[in-house]
Amino acid sequence: MATLKIRDINKALLKKGFFSQESDHTFFYLFVNGQKTSIWTKYSHGEKEIGNPLIAQMASQTKLEKDQFMDLIRCPLSKEKY
Repeated sequence: MATLKIRDINKALLKKGFFSQESDHTFFYLFVNGQKTSIWTKYSHGEKEIGNPLIAQMASQTKLEKDQFMDLIRCPLSKEKY
């Protein structure tokens, strides 16, 4: 079972052009050339790690396959390739 640490997700998404917004959840929105895109994802406050179901959901929200999302977070998938 794959897991990702929330701090790793935050760091990777911010590095790849996402901006975070706190609300009832932590939301991340992708900006390209200063323009907000339709790509976003979120997780609940208080999470320390996420497992397969939420990884799959976040991958879908970011329009990626699960393996691609894992690469986005673990850094083999660069901002430019994304």
